Amino acid sequence: MLSLVTGGTGFVGAAVVRLLLSEGCAVRVLARRGSDLRNLGGLDIDLIYGDLLNRDSLRQALKGCSRAYHVAAHYSLWEADPSVFYLVNVDGTRNLFETAMEAGVERVVYTSTVGALGYRDDGGPADEKTPATLDQVVGHYKRSKFLAEEEARQAAARGVPVVIVNPSTPVGSRDIKPTPTGQIIVDYLNRRMPAYLDTGLNLIDVDDVAQGHLLAAERGRVGERYILGHKNLTLKEIFAILEQITAIPAPTVRLPYRLILPLAYANQWLADLITKRPPRIPLDGVKMARRRMFFDASKAVRELGLPQSPIEQALERAVRWFIDNGYVKR
Repeated sequence: MLSLVTGGTGFVGAAVVRLLLSEGCAVRVLARRGSDLRNLGGLDIDLIYGDLLNRDSLRQALKGCSRAYHVAAHYSLWEADPSVFYLVNVDGTRNLFETAMEAGVERVVYTSTVGALGYRDDGGPADEKTPATLDQVVGHYKRSKFLAEEEARQAAARGVPVVIVNPSTPVGSRDIKPTPTGQIIVDYLNRRMPAYLDTGLNLIDVDDVAQGHLLAAERGRVGERYILGHKNLTLKEIFAILEQITAIPAPTVRLPYRLILPLAYANQWLADLITKRPPRIPLDGVKMARRRMFFDASKAVRELGLPQSPIEQALERAVRWFIDNGYVKR
């Protein structure tokens, strides 16, 4: 059985590729020219260069595929031109669904994000049914993914066999970019984390996220979405785990939100008008941190059999990988 993985060069996508290969599946990866291919080094895959906005390359990539894992997305907390989020994440996703329908793909797994979900007023963990509106979603990345989920549901209604997965915050090896969460770990290792915000995240082992994709293809219900998450932790608790792993003292100073928000606005102004480079304190990231991003993954555990590997081990692997690959300067 041949499976296409878009975004296979990235953190989650590469984990999906490696798991498929370990299960004996033939894998094709769609990548843009100039992509960082380190995560695919030495793997027996069929690599096709193309673009989500180029339907001819999508037709070539999907030819003969039984399944497609659409992991690719434009993911960042800042861009000089925000339209790229909507071109890639919304228009590109629509192209993928329509081309998969033409190609007769038997199952499409679409990788969304918990950022497209709603939040509870009482601060409790949100689930797949927690209502959300576009106005509640913070930042262009999450707004574009919210709209892309609408595309997925519309595609399912038209007969595209698509299942939606919503990963929370994956951690582990091969976070080459790194992701914003991976950057927090790198900054911690480089002793550039003198204080913390009172926020929280739902962490999951990136290999469990990959397993969730394959389980969604096998057991997921068309048109449904599944949170791929595990453990809800405050940022202070995450730093306490990192302290145990690394022996680097965790920060003890808690920054008031009202203090960091003006700094983020100033950083955003500098990035937009002067430096044209990502801000050191991303405004969208600070706005997201105002709420604890806690989620309930029990639906995926119950219906898919999503594994729940220890987060401490995933963080330890992430630390070791960043050290071994030159991300740590001290």
